[in-house]
Amino acid sequence: MSDQYRALTRKYRPQSFDEIVSQRHVSSTLKNALQQNRLSHAYMFSGPRGVGKTTMARVLAREVNQIGENVDGEALNQTLNVIEIDAASNNSVEDIRELRERVRVPPQNGRYKIYIIDEVHMLSKSAFNAFLKTLEEPPDHVIFIFATTEPNKVLPTILSRVQRFDFKRLKVDEIVDRLRTISDRENIEIDDESLHVIAKKADGALRDALGLMDQAISFCGDTIQHEELLRALNVVSTDRLFDLTDAVEVHDANRGLDLVNEVLREGYDIQEFLTELLEHLRNLYVAKNSEQLYLVEASENTKKRYRSKAEVFSRNDLMRMLHIASEAQHNVKEAQQPRIQFEVAILKLIHMQRSRTLQNLISGLEELKKNYSSSNGSDQTTSSSQQSERVTTGSSSDRSSGHSVEEQGASNGTSGSTTAKNMQKEPSEPTAPSSPADPSTQADADSNGAPNASADSTADQKTREQENRYKNHDFFGNSSLNKYQSQLDHKPPEKKHQPTARPDEEKQQKPEQLNVADLKESWNKFVKQFEDEVSQMLFLQLERMEPVDLSNRTVILRCENSFAQKLIREHRRKVTRGFSQFVGTGLQIDSKVVNSESSEERSKSPYERFKDLQNKDPKIKTIVEMFGAELEY
Repeated sequence: MSDQYRALTRKYRPQSFDEIVSQRHVSSTLKNALQQNRLSHAYMFSGPRGVGKTTMARVLAREVNQIGENVDGEALNQTLNVIEIDAASNNSVEDIRELRERVRVPPQNGRYKIYIIDEVHMLSKSAFNAFLKTLEEPPDHVIFIFATTEPNKVLPTILSRVQRFDFKRLKVDEIVDRLRTISDRENIEIDDESLHVIAKKADGALRDALGLMDQAISFCGDTIQHEELLRALNVVSTDRLFDLTDAVEVHDANRGLDLVNEVLREGYDIQEFLTELLEHLRNLYVAKNSEQLYLVEASENTKKRYRSKAEVFSRNDLMRMLHIASEAQHNVKEAQQPRIQFEVAILKLIHMQRSRTLQNLISGLEELKKNYSSSNGSDQTTSSSQQSERVTTGSSSDRSSGHSVEEQGASNGTSGSTTAKNMQKEPSEPTAPSSPADPSTQADADSNGAPNASADSTADQKTREQENRYKNHDFFGNSSLNKYQSQLDHKPPEKKHQPTARPDEEKQQKPEQLNVADLKESWNKFVKQFEDEVSQMLFLQLERMEPVDLSNRTVILRCENSFAQKLIREHRRKVTRGFSQFVGTGLQIDSKVVNSESSEERSKSPYERFKDLQNKDPKIKTIVEMFGAELEY
């Protein structure tokens, strides 16, 4: 190596305000102060490493004393009017006392004597206190320039005596543009993908980027290839991250374990890989919206890959994946076997079910439930109508034919007895008994062998008793509560088929006058007995409801959300029939949503609500601790 070789960080240090990258807010203010002759006696430049604080101080000293560009920035310290001090090694009270004596000496040539104190936060508290008076009222020919990466460690009394300028990190694109300019001057061939790798690795510091560029040139020569650069800097390849994403897409656990083995075999640090994986998943999340691709710090080709791959996953899936990777970072730090924790995290990503699959499953269950409810109701209606029609038709045909059931059974084998049993089942509606004054009817019945109570067998009596009990059975298994079934079905009773009711029966059948208070008390008892008749989900929602109004024989139930309202409307017929039978009068059920949650509870996110559930129920908290981060999310 030639003795005259200089690192890129030193060779391409800016010599003027215009050459400084990305700190326009500072350079513009200082240039205006120079033009208007409004220079302060003390400045403080604060910000991250490698963003140009010391460089800005040297450029300001050059402009103030009008030093030509033939004098290098590093050589300014050799002049009598620019003094650079490292506060990390000169941080005692004695050093500050010596400085106070020297500032009294005027400059040998030029307008000002400029002191550049780097890493000023390293001064001790006593040194700061010794510096206060001199900093507040320095000689007219002195300018102090402080540079620090940690301004929070500087005493407030010092900060109140200086003009503070905060330097910001450089963007990836700004670093790429500067590196491309330098590579052209140095005749270095390098592709955009490699420039982005260096810029991202520098983490916003141009000095770090130039150092990495020097390292890449030393390893690759004048032509820098992307794969060689990755090996030189030990950076995780974007292709490897996309390979992992492909394995997650197709749920290929074997490929995922192979990738983990390759990463560890090539010497990558697990924490660094998880950091790159987090950024990769974040870029996929951002790429779901093509209008926000400017937030992805990558080359144009890589942005297109992110946009294409983002279509495979939903944002909910990517958010869950980010959560798993973030939890893995925390777990790996404290794990005794980091590799196993790393593999577990990758396998979680691969085996994770997609939100789309879960949503389809839930939709299928909802559709199945709706179809079952509708088909169940229609089957019951059809069955009852068919039974009524069959009994009525059979009775009329038997009477018109003049043949008994037993005679048909004799000609058709055993079918006659079966038909007789079916005819003996209860009709759809009670019929008026035939008049005893009609002898022909009685004669026909006796001659045709019509069954009567004395002739019934024990089996036939048992069958009739079971079917009559089923018909008159209420919703909960209590008999004699079906007296208002005609009101629920909206069918007016046929008076010509009903016997005349006695006065005491009319009084019993008249609906009682109910109020909301009675309905609330009856509702709580009704729901407790209703548990075995409905699904658990419907039962839990019914427990949360309560009657709030009664008008026009319609009971209004208060619901907490639209889901509960939708659920009660889907099962309105069943709930109406059960509640009407329970209270002994015909009613209709309806619902309205009244949110009882406070504004503070409604503003909480689903994650915060789930945290509250964990605090209230120790069982849920135990389950979350057992199954890990994905269940918690």
